Amino acid sequence: MQTIKDVAALAGVSDRTVSRVVNGEPNISSKTRARVEDAIARLNYIPNLAARMVRTNRSGVIGLITDVVSTTPNSVEIIRGVQERVSQANQSLLIANTSGTAEEEKRVWRTFQEHRIDGVLFATMYHHEIDFDPSVHNIPAVLVNCFAAGANVPAVVPDDRDGGYAAARHALDKGHTRIAFVTLNPLILASSLRREGFARAMAEAGVPIREEWIVPGISGAIGSETMQAYAAARQLLDAPAASRPTIMLAGNDEIAMQCMFAAASLGLRIPNDIAIVGFDDFRMISEQVVPPLTTVALPYYQIGVRAADRLFALLAGADEQPTVERLPCPLVQRAST
Repeated sequence: MQTIKDVAALAGVSDRTVSRVVNGEPNISSKTRARVEDAIARLNYIPNLAARMVRTNRSGVIGLITDVVSTTPNSVEIIRGVQERVSQANQSLLIANTSGTAEEEKRVWRTFQEHRIDGVLFATMYHHEIDFDPSVHNIPAVLVNCFAAGANVPAVVPDDRDGGYAAARHALDKGHTRIAFVTLNPLILASSLRREGFARAMAEAGVPIREEWIVPGISGAIGSETMQAYAAARQLLDAPAASRPTIMLAGNDEIAMQCMFAAASLGLRIPNDIAIVGFDDFRMISEQVVPPLTTVALPYYQIGVRAADRLFALLAGADEQPTVERLPCPLVQRAST
């Protein structure tokens, strides 16, 4: 088996330089790093991670705990963002999916502790507050798409309030004043935050909110919700042109699609008779519906990248950001408005 000394001899550097390259340490010239990496590849050298862990007290492994993020098409972008940053840092990523069960989550934390994982990213499918006691797990952690109740734990979340504002501001900038809002489940935090952003934009523009035009597109206990967006949208739109909304904001892209179906069932053209704005930028919907959907993007990929950056800063003792960092949700304009 090839050793670090063999790599050093082939690359023409010291053992210490090889070690620094393997450990991803900074302040090594790109030329030297390339020479060492070429020697490693040519000799098929496998670093002794057990020895490195004894020497540095670091495993070089980052853990990612998810509820159902890893099996959800849109939010899996969080994992892609995390993976890219962890790879750039020459670290390994270990992903565990708990399916949202407390027992499985407890088992995963125990496994990560046993394997001396350097740090953990804890990600949830939707933005909400969680109970999280860092003293119980005793591993540096950053929360992703969630935040801790009453605990000083770094977190990266989407700015849903800003997203609701962006959607309403877009409608107002397009000249609309008769604006309906088919919301997410009122039990979801994002629903109330997006409505707050919507209300702020309307107040700034001096446009009154028609409360009867704000209706839930989804309702019921979380985990067993019922989609009612089609019926809600059809009821709002089944009125003479002068007394119906001219634009509908939707709590997510699935709701927006149901609003499109409701408009089509009434013979209304999009955006001529009714404009529609979604939320999430779930591209399996937003780019495939006709016309393509204007929507507010949830920055899942950027959340994953930023959360990983914050974890590395935390491990280096250099995380100086606010406890909860909110990333902007940009509007993506397409043909539905």
